[in-house]
Amino acid sequence: MNRYSLSIALFAALLVLPAARAGDATGAMHEGAYMPGAAVAATRVQSVSYEVPDVKLLREDGHLVSLPQEMNDGRAVVLNFIFTSCGSTCPLMSQVFAAFQRKLGADAAGVHLMSISIDPEEDTPARLLEYAHQFGAAPGWQHYTGTLEASLTAQRAFDIYRGDKMSHAPATLMRAAPGQPWVRIDGLATPDDLLQQYKRLVAAK
Repeated sequence: MNRYSLSIALFAALLVLPAARAGDATGAMHEGAYMPGAAVAATRVQSVSYEVPDVKLLREDGHLVSLPQEMNDGRAVVLNFIFTSCGSTCPLMSQVFAAFQRKLGADAAGVHLMSISIDPEEDTPARLLEYAHQFGAAPGWQHYTGTLEASLTAQRAFDIYRGDKMSHAPATLMRAAPGQPWVRIDGLATPDDLLQQYKRLVAAK
């Protein structure tokens, strides 16, 4: 078992334990349910307004790109912030992104999944590429790093910065199109949570 799979398994086990105890009184959990998400008590969903900062980031393919251009290409954007050495929430968030991308089916071509590193000094494009492969990222899901200043600017613009990477809390941000409001989901959302929010955003566009 590789280190990402081990991290997911251990952290998921810790999350599932309380839900399993609750299941003793309420009945068995549905077979095939997404266990980590099911064990999380709740997520907080809110509509927010963010201005995309004018910074340049390094994509996993080594290309230096403009963040506004990456986000404003006409596709819906689903964004999270991770770091590759994270052993807790980041692997779970990446697992959720992978499952969400699969659930999109044919709609995946119109959705840009973006994961920005909050540890750019360690997360090189090569390391992000390895991480992306580890989680089965399909075309349309890209990972970004860059200078520490650029990463901090992006984190602060989307209210992600919490002082250091170890204080990082799970959050997912979603926008249907340029100029539209963002939906912020705080907590460990499930793939179905993301799919539901995506459908609502597209329907309201």
